Amino acid sequence: MKARHQRARAGLVALALASLAGRGAAEEVTVFAAASLNDALREVAGAFEARTGHRVVFNVGGSSDLARQIVAGARADLFFSADRAQMDRLEAAGLVRAAHRQDVLSNVLVVVVPAGSPAGIRGPRDLAGVKRLAVANPEAVPAGVYARAWLESVGLWEELKGRVVPTLDVRAALAAVESEHAGAGIVYRTDAAISKRVEVAFEVPRDQGPAIVYQLALVTGSEKPAAAGLLRHLTSEPARATYRRHGFVVLAR
Repeated sequence: MKARHQRARAGLVALALASLAGRGAAEEVTVFAAASLNDALREVAGAFEARTGHRVVFNVGGSSDLARQIVAGARADLFFSADRAQMDRLEAAGLVRAAHRQDVLSNVLVVVVPAGSPAGIRGPRDLAGVKRLAVANPEAVPAGVYARAWLESVGLWEELKGRVVPTLDVRAALAAVESEHAGAGIVYRTDAAISKRVEVAFEVPRDQGPAIVYQLALVTGSEKPAAAGLLRHLTSEPARATYRRHGFVVLAR
C-alpha cells in the first residue's frame, strides 16, 4: 500500500513538472500603474496569471510618483501611466523607448459629492459654493493636472485654487469626499463608479475636457519573456472588454 502511494505521489509530481515545463519557468512581473487602473488591471492580470502561471505584482499610485520611483532606480517591468507626460519623463531618461509606447485608454472627469449631499451642485459654476475641493495634486498627478486644465478652461481655477485639497492620487481625492473632508472632488468616472459613498454631481463631456490618455510601455532593461507576454495580454481584446466594463474608454489601435 505504501509503495502504491509513493508511486501515485511521484506521478503527480511528474505531471506538475511537465505542466510547468510546457509553460516555461514561472516569472514575477512588476507593473507600476496609475491608481485609477487598480481594479480593472487586477482583474485582467488575474486571467493572465491563471493562464500562464506567472505572478503579477502591482505598485499603484499617482503616475508622477511612480515615474519618479522608476527614474530613481525602482525595479519595474511595465509602466501604465495615466498621461503621456510621465511617459515622456521616462523616455527622456532612457527608461522607455518611443516605439514601445502605446495609447491604450481614456477616461472622463466627473465632479463627485458625498452621497446625500444637499449642496445642489449641478454644473461648474456651482463649485463656487464649495469650501474644500479634493483634487489629486494639480501640479503633478495626471488626474489633478487634467482637473486643473478643465477648471482653467471654464474660468474657475483662479477662484477655486485656494480651496483645493491636493491629494497623493485620484483614489485619495475620492476618499476625501467619501469621508466628507471635502464637499466635492474631481475624479475619473471609473473611480466614482466603485464607491457607494459618493454620487456624481455632473460629468465633464469628453469634448469639453482635456484629452485624457493612458499610455503603456515596457520599461527598458526588462528582459523577462513574461513581461512581454503581459504587455500583449494587457492590450488584447479580452482585456479591452474588461476595461470597457469598468467604464474606461478604449482607444482605437
